[in-house]
Amino acid sequence: MPSSLSWLHPFWAFALPIAASFPLGWLMWRSLDVPEGRAGRGLDALPMLLCRLIGRKTPLKMDWKRYAIAMLAFNAALFVLSFAILYAQDKIPLLNPDGKGPLTALGYKDTAGVQHDGADTAVIFNTVCSFVTNTNLQHYSGEQHLSYFSQLAGIVWLMFVTPAAGLCVMLATIRGLRGDTHLGDFYVDLMRGVLFVLIPYALILAVALVGLGVPMTFEKAAAATTVDGAATKMETQTIARGPVAALVAIKQAGTNGGGFFGPNSAHPFENPSPWTNLLSIASIVMLPMASIVMAGLMLRNMKHAMVIYGVMLTFLIVAAVVAILAEVRPSVATAGMPVVQGPNMEGKEVRVGPIAGATWAAMTTATSNGSVNSMHDSLNPIAGAVPMTMMMLNVVFSGIGAGFENMLMYIIVAVFIAGLMVGRTPEYLGKKVEAREVKLAMLAILIHPLLICCGAGLFAATAWGTTTVANPGSHGFSEILYEFTSASANNGSGFEGLADNNPAWNIATGIVLLLGRFPALILPLAVAGFLSVKKRVPQTTGTLRTDDLTFAGMLLGTVLLVGALSFMPAVVLGPIADHLSSFVP
Repeated sequence: MPSSLSWLHPFWAFALPIAASFPLGWLMWRSLDVPEGRAGRGLDALPMLLCRLIGRKTPLKMDWKRYAIAMLAFNAALFVLSFAILYAQDKIPLLNPDGKGPLTALGYKDTAGVQHDGADTAVIFNTVCSFVTNTNLQHYSGEQHLSYFSQLAGIVWLMFVTPAAGLCVMLATIRGLRGDTHLGDFYVDLMRGVLFVLIPYALILAVALVGLGVPMTFEKAAAATTVDGAATKMETQTIARGPVAALVAIKQAGTNGGGFFGPNSAHPFENPSPWTNLLSIASIVMLPMASIVMAGLMLRNMKHAMVIYGVMLTFLIVAAVVAILAEVRPSVATAGMPVVQGPNMEGKEVRVGPIAGATWAAMTTATSNGSVNSMHDSLNPIAGAVPMTMMMLNVVFSGIGAGFENMLMYIIVAVFIAGLMVGRTPEYLGKKVEAREVKLAMLAILIHPLLICCGAGLFAATAWGTTTVANPGSHGFSEILYEFTSASANNGSGFEGLADNNPAWNIATGIVLLLGRFPALILPLAVAGFLSVKKRVPQTTGTLRTDDLTFAGMLLGTVLLVGALSFMPAVVLGPIADHLSSFVP
C-alpha cells in the first residue's frame, strides 16, 4: 500500500489552490473589471498603450454581437499565423539548433534525411485547431517534431492568448448578467488578461520550476555517453532539452496542458520531483477557481458565486476520491497472476505513484487542462471513467472563463425547471428567463454530447477507428470515446494506445475541437447579451433564490441528469463494461 505521506498529497492539492483562489480572485477583479472612468489610468495605462497599436485610444463599447465577432476575428488571425509558422518550420532559421524538419504525420524527418515527405497539412491543421481552441490535444511529440521557435512562437504564444480570450468572454458575459449597457472591449480585456493575470502568474511559476530542476535553455539537445556506452564504445545518446520551464508554467497556469515532451508531465524534465508535481497540480486548478471568486465580486453576489464554487468543488472531490480508491487496488491486468498484489503502478512514474496520479487525472480533466503525469490508458477501468466523466460534464471549473460559461447554461436550465415546478416565469439575477434564453442554453448543452457520441459512433463502426485502437472490445471503444470527449471538452488529454496521428483522426478531431470551443463561448455570451437589455424585476417571496443549498442541490441534480441521459449508454459500453469483464473467469 502507498505510504502514509502519499495520502497527504490530495489534501495539499486541494488546500493550496482553494486558499489561494480567494485573494487571487480579488486581484483579478481589481485589475480586469476596470470602471469606465478609470480606464487607462495607473497600471491600466499599459494595456491601453498596447491597444493604441491597433488604433484603440479608448475602450470601445461593444454589444454581444460585436464582442463575439472581435473574438472570432482574433482567433482566425491566430489560426492563419500559427499554421504558417508550423508549415514553414524547416524554412525558418531561428531557434532551430537541432535542424528540425517539417511537421509530419509519420514522425520526425531531418531536413537532410531520406524519404523527406514535407509538411503534413492534416497534422498541422489538427495542431493549430488544438492550440487555437485552448485544448492542446497533441498528435505529435514536441521534442521530436518542433523547433524551439515553433514551441515558443507557435505554441507558447497561443498558450497565453487563447485562455485570455476565454477569460475575456467570461468578463463580457458577467457584465451582461449584471445589466451593464455594454459588455466591454474584447481587445482591451485581452491585453489586461495577458498582462495582469497570465504573464505574472506564469513568470512566478516558471522561476519556481527552474529552482526545482526543470530545464530552461536554448542549447541544442545534449549528447551523452552512458556507462554502458563508454564500455562498448557505442555512439552517444541524444537527450532532448530546451525552454521547458517557460512552456510548463503557462501550460499549467492557462489550463492548456500541452507538453514540451511527448510524455507530458510524466517526463522527468517537465516534472522531476514530488514538489514540482504538487506545484503543477495546484496551478492547474488555481485560476479556474479564482475566476469563480472574481465572478461573485463582479456580480456583487458572492453567495451565488459560492454556490457555483461549491457545486464544482463537490464534483471534483468526489471524482478524486473515486479515482484514488480505484487506483490503490491492484491492476486488473495482474489479477490472478502469481505476482505481488499492490496498488496499480502500471503506467505510473515511481516518483509520482498511484495516489498522486489519480488526483492529477481527476483535476486535469475537471479543469480542461489535459496535462498528464501517468498513462490514462493504464488506469483501472473505474478510475479511467473518472476523467472521462469530468470531460463529459465539462462544468467542473473547466478552462479559465469557459467553466463559468458552461455552468451558466445549466443554471439557466435549472431556473427554468424550477419555474415550471412552481408555475412562475423563471428569473435569474433579477431578469426574466424566457424561451429564447432557454433555447440557446439547451443548444449549448446538447452540442457537446452530439459531437462526442456521433464522432465516437462513426469511428467505432468504421476502419477509421477499429484499425487504430491498441485493445479490442470495450477498452478499445473507451480509447475512441475518450479521444472525442477530450476534443469536444477542449481538454487535450488522451487515453493513448490509439494510433491517432493520421489524416482521418487529425481532420475529425480538428473539426470537433473548433465546434466544441466557439459555440460554447458565443451562446452564453448571447444569453447574457439578451438578459442585459431586460428590465430588472423586483424580488418577492416567490422569487427562486440562487444563493442557498436548495439551489445548489438543484443545480447539481440538473448537471447529473443531463449528463446521465446524454452519456450513460456510451459509458456503459466503455469503462463499465471493461470493469465488469475483469470479473469474468
